[in-house]
Amino acid sequence: MAPRHPAPALRRKHRRARLRTLAFLSPWLVGFGVFFAYPLLATVYFSFMHYNQIEAPTFVGLRNWTYVLGQMPLFGPALWNTLWLVVVMVALRVVFGLGIGLLVTKIKSGVGIFRTLFYLPCLAPPVAATVAFVFLLNPGTGPVNEVLSGIGVNAPNWFNDPDWAKPSLVMLSLWGIGDLMVIFMAALLDVPKEQYEAAELDGAGALAKFRYVTWPSITPIVMFAVVTGVVQTMQYYTQALVAGKLASGVSVGPGSSIQPGYPDHSTLTVPQLIYSLGFQNFNTGAACVLSLVLFAIAMAVTSLLMRKSAGLQTAED
Repeated sequence: MAPRHPAPALRRKHRRARLRTLAFLSPWLVGFGVFFAYPLLATVYFSFMHYNQIEAPTFVGLRNWTYVLGQMPLFGPALWNTLWLVVVMVALRVVFGLGIGLLVTKIKSGVGIFRTLFYLPCLAPPVAATVAFVFLLNPGTGPVNEVLSGIGVNAPNWFNDPDWAKPSLVMLSLWGIGDLMVIFMAALLDVPKEQYEAAELDGAGALAKFRYVTWPSITPIVMFAVVTGVVQTMQYYTQALVAGKLASGVSVGPGSSIQPGYPDHSTLTVPQLIYSLGFQNFNTGAACVLSLVLFAIAMAVTSLLMRKSAGLQTAED
């Protein structure tokens, strides 16, 4: 007996269900197409073009790629600085955020005051926070160096020293650690107390309880903090640029211009180089190549972290 075709009413029902699904998905589809797919395709297109944002783009093949990957003198320092900040800044932020979260959850009295004090710095706008931090670490008039000199410590030049500029940026990021503190606090408070009680009955100490109870429970949150930290640090731009301008003596405001990376390109990041190429030198093709390289590195690192996270959670299960 030949199979019956679906009734017209059933086909209309399925069509309406598909249209209803597309209607619910349409905000995401429009946002994905406008803010991700189209910019990505346009970036790939312009990476093979000579385009100064005034004249019509002309096809130049792999010339932009050859220039960026083999001839651009600042590409190596910018990539090194970016990767250095990703490794050091993200690792220290996670460690400090987790440590402060553990400390605050153990405080018995005045916990609200400590939470507020640790969280307040991350509410400051990036430019204002950077201006204040550079003032505190000013080698000539900053209160930090005055205190260090008063106790006999030879204070460094901080943002004016190529060896200390990136560590100073890391200190700035640790100053605003309140966002990670709140995330880790929520994860720590969500760990079942029954597991701690069972560990105590087995004679586990503080380190053993953290290793076998706390850490397995908060591993997904730690990986979330690492992945989002990597993505954010790959786009590190504002704080490094403002700190370099202030340390070099250039006022921050309309009309001020300076080559990024002061001092001696020690704080130059790939996003700064992209902005300089695309909007100061009007070399859109090279800027697009740098953007794609940064995107590829971020995707590779994120994929690796996600795979490690999935393997770790599977092993724990």
